[in-house]
Amino acid sequence: MSEKTVDRFNEEKSTFSIRGADTPDLATGVAAIRNVLATLPLRAGVYRMQDARGDVLYVGKARALKNRVANYTQVDRLPKRLQRMVSLTRSMTIVTTNNEAEALLLEAQLIKHYRPAYNVLLRDDKSFPFILLRSDHDFPRVQKHRGARRAVGNYYGPFASAGSVNNTLNALQKLFLLRSCTDSFFKTRDRPCLLYQIKRCSAPCVGRIDAAGYAELVADAKSFLGGKSTQVQAKLGAQMQAAAEAMDFELAAVLRDRLKALTFIQGTQAINAEGVGDADIFALACKDGVIGIQAFFIRGGQNWGHRSFFPAHTTDVPEDEVMTSFLTQFYEEVPPAKSILLDRDLAEGALLSEALGERAGYKVSLSVPQRGDRRRLMDQAKRNAVEALERRLAESTTQARLLREVAELFDLPEPPDRIEIYDNSHIQGSNALGAMVVAGPEGFRKGQYRKFNIKGNEAQTNDDFGMMREVFRRRFARQLEEAPDRDDGTWPDLVLIDGGRGQLNAAKAVLEDLGIEDVCLVGVAKGPHHGRDGREVFHMMDGREFQLPVNAPVLFYLQRLRDEVHRFVIGAHREKRAKAMGASPLDEVPGIGPARKKALLMHFGTGRAVRNASLEDLKRAPGVSAGVAQQVYDFYHAR
Repeated sequence: MSEKTVDRFNEEKSTFSIRGADTPDLATGVAAIRNVLATLPLRAGVYRMQDARGDVLYVGKARALKNRVANYTQVDRLPKRLQRMVSLTRSMTIVTTNNEAEALLLEAQLIKHYRPAYNVLLRDDKSFPFILLRSDHDFPRVQKHRGARRAVGNYYGPFASAGSVNNTLNALQKLFLLRSCTDSFFKTRDRPCLLYQIKRCSAPCVGRIDAAGYAELVADAKSFLGGKSTQVQAKLGAQMQAAAEAMDFELAAVLRDRLKALTFIQGTQAINAEGVGDADIFALACKDGVIGIQAFFIRGGQNWGHRSFFPAHTTDVPEDEVMTSFLTQFYEEVPPAKSILLDRDLAEGALLSEALGERAGYKVSLSVPQRGDRRRLMDQAKRNAVEALERRLAESTTQARLLREVAELFDLPEPPDRIEIYDNSHIQGSNALGAMVVAGPEGFRKGQYRKFNIKGNEAQTNDDFGMMREVFRRRFARQLEEAPDRDDGTWPDLVLIDGGRGQLNAAKAVLEDLGIEDVCLVGVAKGPHHGRDGREVFHMMDGREFQLPVNAPVLFYLQRLRDEVHRFVIGAHREKRAKAMGASPLDEVPGIGPARKKALLMHFGTGRAVRNASLEDLKRAPGVSAGVAQQVYDFYHAR
C-alpha cells in the first residue's frame, strides 16, 4: 500500500490464528473465524481471509466488521463456494477505516494486489492509453501516454485501445498541426521535418509559426477534445471565408483541408453520442455461467472506443455483486467519468458513487438511463455485450476441443491448463537469448512470458543444445525452489520446444538431473521441406516421431504456439542486438559516467585506443582526473 494509504488505514493482524494442514476442514475454519470474531470492533473496515500458508483467499469490506464476519460462522446459509473458502481459512487480517466508502476503495486495492481465489477478478488490468497535451513547453507537444500521470499537462481519456488513441492523434495532427516530436528532437531541428511537408505539423521548431499562433492551435485542440467540435468547425469556417475574401487562397486551402478532416472525423464516429457529454457506459450479459461486461467511453460527446471484459471467479456470484466488484477494480487506476450509466440498479450504488467521488475529487453519479440518447446508447451496449459473450463462448468451446485433442495426441491425462513453449535466438553466438511463452485455455498469458539472457553456463553461446540446457536449468531449478509442491499453477502440463531431437534430449537431460520426470516434453521440428509445406515433425520423449495431416485443426493450433514463441524471441533478440550496437566498451568501467565517457572518446577517438592508452596519456585527457585515469587503467590492466 502507498504511504497515503498507510496514513488513512489501520491494519492489525488477527489476535488468533489456527494453523493446520492445507486440506479443507470446515470446523477448523469456523473455529479460526470465531477466535478472530471476539476481537473485532463494530467499525467499518476490510478483512482478509488466509489459508495455512498465509496466502490470501478472500478480501471483503464491511460497514461493521464484527457483524459481517459473523455471517461466515453460519455455514448452513453460505453458498458452496464460500463454504469451501471457510474450510480453508486459518487466519485473518483486519484493516479498520473511517467509513464504508474508504473500505470499498481499499478492498479494490487489495484485490488487485493479492488476486485472491474467491474474489471476482478483473482479468484485463492493463493500463488504458490517454492523450497528453503537455503544458511544460512554449510549444506544447501532443502524445500518447500510459502509466502514472506525472508529466505536467492535460490528460484526455481513457481510450479503449491504442488504435483509438492513434486515430485521434492523427486527427489532431491534421486539424491543429500540433507537434508530436520529443523536446530533444525539437531543439536540434534547423529545417522542417516530413510532417510539415505533409501538412501534419506547423513546424514551430524552425519558426514557421509564432508562440501566439501555436497557442491558438492548442486552445482549439483543447476545445475539440473537450467536445466542442461544433465551435471549432464554425471558427475554421469563418477563418476560411475571411482568407478567401482577402484573396489569401493558400491559407484558405489549408483551412479548407482542416475543415474537411474535421467533417470526416465527425462522420466516422461509430457511435453517435452527441449531447451525452462525458460518460462511461457499462452493460452486463450472462450465459452458461460466464459473464461479459461491455464498456463504452464517451468524452465530450465523442466515442473514444469500447472494450469487452470477462471477469474471473464469477460462478455462483450474483450479477449485481459482479458489477459492483468490477467497477471498483476498474476505477482503481482509471479516473471515472462524472456520469456512469449502467444497465441495472446496484444495491451499493450510492456507496460506490460516494467512494468514486472521494477518489476522483468530484461528484460521480451512477444512473440507469430510461429514454433519449442515453437509453439508445445503453441498448447498443447491451447488444454488444451479448454478441461479445457469444463470441467468447464460441471461442472457448473451440479452444476446449483443441486442448482435448492435444491431450489425446501427447497422451496427457487431461487437457493441459498451462503450456510452455521455448525457443532460442542468436547470430553466430552473439546476443544469445532464450524465451518462454505461456498459453492456457483462455489463450496466451503474455504477462507470464520470460526472456533468458544466455550466459554460457552450459556451453558456448553458439551451441543451440547448450543454450537450451541453460534455459531449462535456470527455469526449472528456480521452479523447484519457489513451488516445490507444484500447486500454485505455475508448473507446466506440457512443454513444447522449437527444435528437433537434439534440443529435446538436451532439455530432457536437464529435467532428469533435477529429478523431474513427470513433465511432458515435445520437440516441434520443421518438416523435410523446412516447414514450407506445414508438415512439422513432432518428437516425443520415448523416441517416437510423427506428423499430422496438413489440414488438422490441432496442427494449426500447435503451429500458432510455435509461431508465437518464435515471434517473441526474435523481437527480444532484435532489441538486445540494437541495444548492443549502441553500447561502448567504456560502459563496463565502474565509476565512468556519460560525461567522462564522452571526454575519453573525444580525446582518444575509439574505445580500443582508451584500452591501450598508458596511464600518463589517460591523465592528460581533458575532464579526467588522476583518480579516474587510474581507475580506467586498472580496469584494463588488472594483471
